[in-house]
Amino acid sequence: MKKSKLVWLLSLMLVLSVFLAACGEDEKPATSEPKTEDKDAGTEPKTETPVVEEDQILNLVMGAEIPTMDSSLVTDSVGFDLLNNTNEGLYRLNQENVAVPALAEAEPTISEDGLVYTFKIRDAKWSDGSAVTAGDFEFAWKRAMNPDTASEYGPYMMSGVLKNATAISEGTVDYTELGVKAVDEKTLEVTLEKPTPYFLSLMSFGTYLPLNEAFVTAQGDAYATNSETVLSNGPFKLEAWDGTGLSWKLVKNDQYWDAATVKLTEINYDVVKETATIVNLYTTGKKDRAGLSGDLAMQYADDPDLVRELDTAVFYFKFNQERNGEKTPLANVNIREAIAKGFNKQDLVDVVLNNGSVVANYLVPAEFTFTENGEDFRAVNGDMAVHNVEEAQAAWKKGLEELGKTELSLEILGGDSDLAKKMDEYFKDQLETNLEGLTITLKEVPFAVRLDLDTNQDYDIQNAGWGPDFQDPYTFMNLWLTDGGNNQMSYSNPKYDELVNSAVGELALDADARWAAMAEAEKLLIEEDFAIAPIYQRGTMSLVKPYVKGVVTHSFGGDYSYKWAYIEGK
Repeated sequence: MKKSKLVWLLSLMLVLSVFLAACGEDEKPATSEPKTEDKDAGTEPKTETPVVEEDQILNLVMGAEIPTMDSSLVTDSVGFDLLNNTNEGLYRLNQENVAVPALAEAEPTISEDGLVYTFKIRDAKWSDGSAVTAGDFEFAWKRAMNPDTASEYGPYMMSGVLKNATAISEGTVDYTELGVKAVDEKTLEVTLEKPTPYFLSLMSFGTYLPLNEAFVTAQGDAYATNSETVLSNGPFKLEAWDGTGLSWKLVKNDQYWDAATVKLTEINYDVVKETATIVNLYTTGKKDRAGLSGDLAMQYADDPDLVRELDTAVFYFKFNQERNGEKTPLANVNIREAIAKGFNKQDLVDVVLNNGSVVANYLVPAEFTFTENGEDFRAVNGDMAVHNVEEAQAAWKKGLEELGKTELSLEILGGDSDLAKKMDEYFKDQLETNLEGLTITLKEVPFAVRLDLDTNQDYDIQNAGWGPDFQDPYTFMNLWLTDGGNNQMSYSNPKYDELVNSAVGELALDADARWAAMAEAEKLLIEEDFAIAPIYQRGTMSLVKPYVKGVVTHSFGGDYSYKWAYIEGK
């Protein structure tokens, strides 16, 4: 399993993908710090009481703006990271990345058939002093399934898990019939569609956070559009966010039920997209962390503040097969294969990224999920759709013949950070050089714009990525179902649907069989259909101030927890 590391994980300028859905298709925010076994930040024994200094202020950079703070609408890593630190659900990931009771005062009572979970809610308050109740959970979950809310993650996270969620998504049952009920103010009853092995880990995820119904209703359309229109029930409160700006901060929430554990008084954020600027802010003492890549990564390779780590987020090309109601050239499997194999991934990670990322010829990341015997899921399929110019050119020629064309023009949708632009230029050069007759145009836009273009399926090729929402291969495999949460590209294969659905259906309680089904589906997706083209598994190199301690990084769900963080030795 993923080892606990209380140091900062990665990311910074990998603002290049659409981490749609929480973890979803985007890159991790630039608040993150690379995890490492030999970095001493946060590795003190938990039995010891740290010497906490008076100045408990953390200064961070974020790689993108906040699209929304509405837990029913958030689909990106920036929003989920902030929700993880300003709010709390029934469960929270602890310092060992284990989901443990949080607003649930203890483990739930579970019915013999494994379908009904009964939770008792602990005494806790919202940041305005009102009580957190079981009804706040019922309201929030049903709101996420209400078609009028237009939540992407509600149906994605709840369908096939909560009773009636699938039927609600299909429009055959009203959202009020969702399998969640506040029996009284302190008792929440949840009914599942079928036994779900990873259900309790979902309870730490942002979409399952509670919402104060009276407050949300009073705010109306203005809810969660700025820091004055949100409530917190977690370690911190959001302040100084005007809804569109490039800065905000988190301050300690004195109403939090476990406020005594929280040492930081303030976390200041600024959105900065230029790596050189971020490094300058770090070296002049204005920021406590700076992500590195390319030349800067080489320049600081021997710096004592350097930390590095391999992440569980995987990045890839999404091939859109239908745009504006018409089939695109990418509906041709040979064209997709040509592009998937037509660029050198190794040079990309070694020269362009140069931050610890590794080539990914797969979807489910390495060192993420393991069998009871300790076997990595990655060992089943190994590498697929590897870089091969000769095979790419043969597929390209065949695809053009099938389309009756001698040349094609395609657009790559990417981010607007320095690193994102460098990568897109690299893709353009590689593909135009290796595939005769191909012209690539680059569309580099801010994160929120990419989210919108992805949702509306208005792109040809998209440089995207995904970080897991829970610790199971299914969090990657369900993206590409015909009605999958990330499948804004018109990919559909009944065999793929059958294999993936069986992993949470008839094979749900047969660990070996469901594992084999998902491995077969991964191979079909990547090596036969070339529906996506994996590029790299993210790694980072970052400079982290040695006085920053106790930041917990997570391999799924919200990226980081600052609940246990503190400043020492500054």
